[in-house]
Amino acid sequence: MCVAVGIELIEAPAGASEGQLVALAGDVDGIMTCWAPVTAAVIAASPRLAVVSRLGVGIDNIDVRAAAQRGATVTRVPDYCMEEVSDHVVGLVHAWARGIASFDRAVRAREWNGGAVALHRVRDLTVGIWGSGIIGLRTAEKFSALGCSVVLDNRHPERAGPFMVLPLSDLLQQSDVVSLHLPLTEANRNLVDAAVLSKMRPGSLLVNTSRGGLIDVDALAIALDLGRPGFAALDVLPDEPHVPDVLRRDDVLITPHVAFSSVQSVQELRQRATEDLIRVITGQAPLHPYVVPPA
Repeated sequence: MCVAVGIELIEAPAGASEGQLVALAGDVDGIMTCWAPVTAAVIAASPRLAVVSRLGVGIDNIDVRAAAQRGATVTRVPDYCMEEVSDHVVGLVHAWARGIASFDRAVRAREWNGGAVALHRVRDLTVGIWGSGIIGLRTAEKFSALGCSVVLDNRHPERAGPFMVLPLSDLLQQSDVVSLHLPLTEANRNLVDAAVLSKMRPGSLLVNTSRGGLIDVDALAIALDLGRPGFAALDVLPDEPHVPDVLRRDDVLITPHVAFSSVQSVQELRQRATEDLIRVITGQAPLHPYVVPPA
């Protein structure tokens, strides 16, 4: 029980099925979710539902249109982990450029060969940022501070500030590193397909800390064999925690969806998501409502 506002907390079991979530939703005023899907069926089962609060940035696990039709507000925390995710991208790029992961695996296998990997000077890299939201722009700032040339895709030139914007095709062709900073929608699922990958610079690096469903992993495996890109660094996968066999290879570095995480970011996330849920339930305006775009 949250004494300050008189809210009773009902906790769903880990990995709850849609049926279990439907059964729990019947008498609630608000739903907080991190990974659990809040489907149209769950929303329909909750006649008093006022708010769905996402413990995170993306809302691809919430049926936002069903919530809007019910009159329920969807909230999220869009900027809590911009430092952590941008730091993680910088770390993944350094791990590739300096061969850190490859050398670590080799040394553990009792191989001592410092010339086995072609290394890069980070300052001389051109870094393409695909997606100029809060996290994409913070990532751009950090690479710029390292002396890298930074380019952004040209969908939102008004956000670019000091950075050059390029059509996507040019960005892919000119960048040594392409870092994805996009939400996952049905329209852009498998957006990074064979056609996109074929335009990347030979030997380049593809980084994804956004959503695993953005990349067609089978196409990526084929593209890696062709050297466009030459390496991939992924923090997210389409069907986590399953790692596709085609990605179990030395030219792919995978971390377990931790780019968002730090002691500070997790504490901030929980607090802000809870506060917005309470605001809606108590009749106040949320700080971070999600506005459903026109169909």
